[in-house]
Amino acid sequence: MPPDTIRAQFPALARSHLGRPVAYFDGPGGTQVPGCVVEAMSDYLLNHNANTDWAYPTSIETDAIIAGARSAFADLFGGASAEEIVFGLNMTTLTFHVARALGRGWGPGDEVVVTQLDHQANVAPWRALARERGISIRLVHFDPVSGELDMEELARSINPRTKLVAIGAASNALGTINDVPRITGMAHAAGALAFVDAVHYAAHGLMDVRGWDCDLAACSVYKLYGPHIGVLYGRRALLAELDVPKVDPAPNEPPERVETGTQNHEGIAGAGAAVDFLASLAPVKRGKLTRRARLESAFGMLHREGEALVTRLWDGLAAIPSVKLYGPHPGRPRTPTVVFTVRDLAARTVAEQLARAAVFVSHGDFYASTVTEHLGVKDRGLVRAGCACYTTPDDLDRLIDAVMQIGD
Repeated sequence: MPPDTIRAQFPALARSHLGRPVAYFDGPGGTQVPGCVVEAMSDYLLNHNANTDWAYPTSIETDAIIAGARSAFADLFGGASAEEIVFGLNMTTLTFHVARALGRGWGPGDEVVVTQLDHQANVAPWRALARERGISIRLVHFDPVSGELDMEELARSINPRTKLVAIGAASNALGTINDVPRITGMAHAAGALAFVDAVHYAAHGLMDVRGWDCDLAACSVYKLYGPHIGVLYGRRALLAELDVPKVDPAPNEPPERVETGTQNHEGIAGAGAAVDFLASLAPVKRGKLTRRARLESAFGMLHREGEALVTRLWDGLAAIPSVKLYGPHPGRPRTPTVVFTVRDLAARTVAEQLARAAVFVSHGDFYASTVTEHLGVKDRGLVRAGCACYTTPDDLDRLIDAVMQIGD
């Protein structure tokens, strides 16, 4: 699909600010949404809005829409079944929910391994169990120069007392992509579960829970061109035995037994449409391949374009003397997300000045607070620019030029 055709599907790209079209680089905090996703949500609310499991047409249609979305995410996660797809408010809420369920069977002497590179949504739920259940937490550090995990420390941290290893597929701050299959293999060798936070990764790399061999994985759809809901993959046998808090007589079979209350049906409709949008980006004719095959083709294209964009952005910013870049260099496993500082300016100040040039970036610690602490920029924060499927080389040039003006 030509870039102009992709961009035409995003109504937000028509926005201007101070007389200039907006260049959106805030995708790591939430991407813009294509019209087809909005239409799916609107169609649900206008024509199918009902609760589930009742014997009248709109309820039956709601059941079918939810089932279709589960099937779409089973394809996106790779090798999963619809019974292994759980919907929820967001990744954070789902992770707290699952952590509490798992923690009911844990106690003093049990351990969970987390990393310094992770978003707090994959750290705080496990730390809460340390307070509630008396388990111990082991924290694995990352190299502040390379932005990559200390794999030797990780291997030392996993032992027979380890109940779970919580790992991010990619850092939402530095863009670092972790070797998930290697890490899940370490966990399983010790008899532990592996939980993967795929929120940042899911927009840039195609998830593969079978290839990863993980037990649980979660993403938030608003980071991959959809609405604000979360999705959890879990091995069916594990979901069936989780000691989840639930009301009676709620369903007792996966995946509904892990979900609480009435779901965001319009959000689920939009989430399924977001997966189909991603599949539509495949450089092949629709209908010739399965949805998973089209997703593989689309993400292959997105990866190639993302590598070219991040290299251009990195090189352009690196040429500005007042800019300091953090994280893996292009060529290393990474997403097209770049963080940097400008002189000794607060990240918010930089973001405000970039906004005057109609360049929208995020700033702060992005709930990856241990990253900014380890890098020594906790007080002023980081500026983050992420590339998405609608990002163009012209957008990058505008960002680089605007940063150069600030740095002078």
